[in-house]
Amino acid sequence: MSFKSIDHILGNIQRSAQWQEQVFPRLLKCWVEVVGTAVAAQTRPLSIQRDVLWVATSSAAWAQNLTFGRKTILMQLNQKLSTSLVDIHFSTAEWKNSSTTGTKPTVSASEHPSYVADDLTADKLVPPKLDNALDGFENWAKKMQERSHHLPLCPQCQCPTPPGELERWNVCSLCCSKLLR
Repeated sequence: MSFKSIDHILGNIQRSAQWQEQVFPRLLKCWVEVVGTAVAAQTRPLSIQRDVLWVATSSAAWAQNLTFGRKTILMQLNQKLSTSLVDIHFSTAEWKNSSTTGTKPTVSASEHPSYVADDLTADKLVPPKLDNALDGFENWAKKMQERSHHLPLCPQCQCPTPPGELERWNVCSLCCSKLLR
């Protein structure tokens, strides 16, 4: 085993970092061309570490299918970039954490058709003391009745329904799901 000087090791690290900085942006530019638009929509290159490309996928099925074809993708990338990538790892692990370009914007809970705003007064924020599960259930049922008292009724089943559901489907979500069967 040979020992290398700190300067030699730091030089290797610096060259590796510079190499990645140069190659990764070029890889991002040609990714769609190499893998195609359908695959590019379900994948996101994350980084290059030790000549291995790490790619986030939208699902485990995509990760598995692309793993089977990684040698072909690797060969095309190496030709396109004039590099020596040795492997590609596909994983769903960083899909949610990676940038969200090209994905649907997230919708807040208050924009959902079933959303009903709560009247949060100080006395409602303090949880009541409950002795058993039955007391807990009765307290929950009472709160739900109070909460839904002002809601309009579903024209089909006559249950209190959030206005957003009536606006969207003309019936409550349960009746809508029955109609769609």
